[in-house]
Amino acid sequence: MPIRFFCAALALLISVATASAADLTIAVGADVTSIDPHYHNLTPNNNIAEHIFETLVTKDPKSLLKPALAVSWKAIDDLTWEFKLRKGVKFHDGSDFTAADVVFSIERTAQVPNSPSPFTLYTNQITEKVIVDPLTLRLKTAAPYPLMPNDMGTVFIVSSKAAKGATTADFDSGKAAVGTGPFKFVRYAKGDRIELARNDGYWGTKTAWDKVTFRVIASDPSRVAALLSGDVRAIESVPTADLARLSKDPSIAISRTVSHRLIFLHLDTNRDKSPFVTDKSGKPLDKNPLKDLRVRKALSKAINRQAIVDRTMEGAAVATGQLMPEGMFGFVPGMKPEAFDADGARKLLAEAGYPDGFAITLHGPNDRYVNDDQICQAIAQMWSRIGVQTRVETLPSAIYFSRATKLEFSMMLVGWAADTAEASSPLKAQLATYDVKKGMGTANRGRYSNPKMDAVLEQALATVDDNRREKLLQQATEIAVGDLGIIPLHHQVNLWGTRKGTVYTPRTDERTLAHEFRPQ
Repeated sequence: MPIRFFCAALALLISVATASAADLTIAVGADVTSIDPHYHNLTPNNNIAEHIFETLVTKDPKSLLKPALAVSWKAIDDLTWEFKLRKGVKFHDGSDFTAADVVFSIERTAQVPNSPSPFTLYTNQITEKVIVDPLTLRLKTAAPYPLMPNDMGTVFIVSSKAAKGATTADFDSGKAAVGTGPFKFVRYAKGDRIELARNDGYWGTKTAWDKVTFRVIASDPSRVAALLSGDVRAIESVPTADLARLSKDPSIAISRTVSHRLIFLHLDTNRDKSPFVTDKSGKPLDKNPLKDLRVRKALSKAINRQAIVDRTMEGAAVATGQLMPEGMFGFVPGMKPEAFDADGARKLLAEAGYPDGFAITLHGPNDRYVNDDQICQAIAQMWSRIGVQTRVETLPSAIYFSRATKLEFSMMLVGWAADTAEASSPLKAQLATYDVKKGMGTANRGRYSNPKMDAVLEQALATVDDNRREKLLQQATEIAVGDLGIIPLHHQVNLWGTRKGTVYTPRTDERTLAHEFRPQ
């Protein structure tokens, strides 16, 4: 080969290799329901949103707060938080980021139609928004509210210019998807992929990747195959069945940490008659057995959590009897998982008037949480052994959450990640009495209600002293879980797999952040 052609070919190869090295393809296990960062408070959505948009406050891999679009924050009196905003930040369209965009974004959380899980959980406590100057914002509340910085770590800031009057569809098309984040929106193909490009005007540390593609591969075997073949450089939600094999593969690195995501059962404790609870012949019951604490206790006792952890989850979970994992704010020392006791469960059912049990359908997603379908099947077998004839129906998450939000189910497998990194998040969303105006119980699909717990939680949310607030959150947890407003199962262990030469620091919040992957 003539030397000039050899050099040209070599240059081309180097060019291709360089381009390839600057691209990152990640396989994710669950699809997003929208690019609109205020539409659905769902981890896959929030994960993608964090690349395009930013919050005032963000979190490190251990969920500790750190500055983002706000450089500092402080309570200037009992009812007012002041946020100093970062100077010189530009939106992707080149416009300046100011306090007006923050106010617009906070107000928009209550204006998005048909939200399956609204962000008002984090904004309804704000009674007034005061723009002191373009880079200073004060947020006022009716009562002392210590969690304002945590909550402002969950509300994504959009461009008031680009998003004014915009619909959720406008975000999905990219028309309104204008943020300040490290990546710009390129394309969203539902069920297939999300494509992003590096924001070269980003105020923070520049990412190593020119282009990032998130491929939606819900099938566990397909996701692993894509990693092994090199079609993708990284995957999230490493299947537990493949964990041992991948851990021994020298071309693959596994990153892991315990998640603050709780996997639990939500149950209809509100209605006198529940749609999927019958006698064993299929006839509706005169009353809803799930309203009886003895029945809820029996169902909890019949679940062998450690067996689920060991067998279904292949050890990649931690059995729990509460809301937060050990070491996180609101964890209750000494509060153990319900002990497996099938005989005790049968006895409680008899005491409640169901010596022969009853029939129930357990609904759950089949593509959202690690081994969600298998967990449902395992629980159904355990309940059937105590006389509760259990049918399982699992659905794609988009269909499942839509129906669950309409209160169509009696018993549901659900997961909740505490985005504020403390116990008030699941207490407010999952266990507080449903109240749209207060932003409470926004994901309480069982409509559990306990005025005693509500009162303690309300006190905790108005307590500035951290030690005192944590004790109140622990007390609220003991009340709600003791009453089995939900049935806790386990905390997931977050798992990522990367090809050799790419490293990732595991995160308790499950986020798969492209800008935190590093070439090695």
